[in-house]
Amino acid sequence: MQKVTIDRLGHQGDGIAEGPIYAPRTLPGEVVSGALDGNTLRDVRIHAPSPARVTPPCRHFSTCGGCQLQHASDDFVADWKEQVVRTALAAQGIEAPFRPMAISPPNSRRRATLAARRTKKGAMAGFHRRGSDQIVEIPDCQLLHPDLMAALPVAEDAARCGASRKHALAVSATTSRNGLDIAVSDGKELDGPLRQELAQLAQRHDLARIAWNGETIATRLAPEQDFDGVTVVPPPGAFLQATAEGEAALRADVTAALATARRVVDLFAGCGTFALPLARGARVDAAEGAPGMVAALDHAWRHATGLKSLTAGTRDLFRRPLMAEELAGYDGAVIDPPRAGASAQVAELVRAGLPVIAYVSCHPASFARDARDLLVAGYHLAGVRVVDQFRWSAHVELVAEFRRDA
Repeated sequence: MQKVTIDRLGHQGDGIAEGPIYAPRTLPGEVVSGALDGNTLRDVRIHAPSPARVTPPCRHFSTCGGCQLQHASDDFVADWKEQVVRTALAAQGIEAPFRPMAISPPNSRRRATLAARRTKKGAMAGFHRRGSDQIVEIPDCQLLHPDLMAALPVAEDAARCGASRKHALAVSATTSRNGLDIAVSDGKELDGPLRQELAQLAQRHDLARIAWNGETIATRLAPEQDFDGVTVVPPPGAFLQATAEGEAALRADVTAALATARRVVDLFAGCGTFALPLARGARVDAAEGAPGMVAALDHAWRHATGLKSLTAGTRDLFRRPLMAEELAGYDGAVIDPPRAGASAQVAELVRAGLPVIAYVSCHPASFARDARDLLVAGYHLAGVRVVDQFRWSAHVELVAEFRRDA
């Protein structure tokens, strides 16, 4: 047995001791022991617990891999997540004013990807055990919205219909106004009988829509989403902010930053989370790489009322960023890139010299890199807000406001 003292948490939420030795579900200052497997402690025993240690609110926490930080107090997690962002910025020589964190409540996740597998007795669905392909059932999950919990029996039925005994299904489930929106991947190849079974499944569970391996099988009712009063029907499996509360916090800061802008460009626009609300006060041009999401955004704008001009175009902003010449005439931008950040696009924003940029990020390190480039070019960082909509996970999101110095 190896006995160590935990120095800090890593970016995946594991405790790290000198070595480094990684100890899952431990906290800084704790004295722990376990069997050393490579550089990871297994079967961890806590000898001296941290004052920040709490009883996990979910009975599945000890086996389920869906959450990493339920053993830590809410205050500790909030401080740690903010410190993750501060550390990423400090690595680039940046200090920033932080606004109060926005934290989504328990039972608020409106989308999740469940794992489902056929068994000898039927089927099971839930989340994977940490570091394993074993599925843990989660009937009392404290993370998912009550409406999303109804996806568990749907996933089980989908596995009975179309999963092989060797592979699990990935069942993407999202709540909508008109019922669950289900998109299944890694399933058997579609044939006539499977299509019929899936259509019956949709009817039996009152689903809004079900898609299988990228093909829509049945749409009972449009799986509508509400983007600040604008109705949007995303394509199957499309990106959506994880909680309504998290989306509202991000949107509030983006719209406040761009409140005086009259012509706005939305980069990595998705289905219009920010573009559509911004179109109430500004002319908006949106760019997004996924054609289905662009079509959903355009359709939503055309059927909305009270919005100004909005155009939406398909463009791979990694390979073909909007150039400075194309950005001329805009007085504000919102950018919400994937984890890799958007260094090429940020370089063109710098050349264009837009007065204000609202930056939404799901990866503090890539955000800090892009922030450095903006600050070197003459912008200042007016404020950063950490948005914790992936509660009890190590995932960190943020929204920041950059203004160009006169």
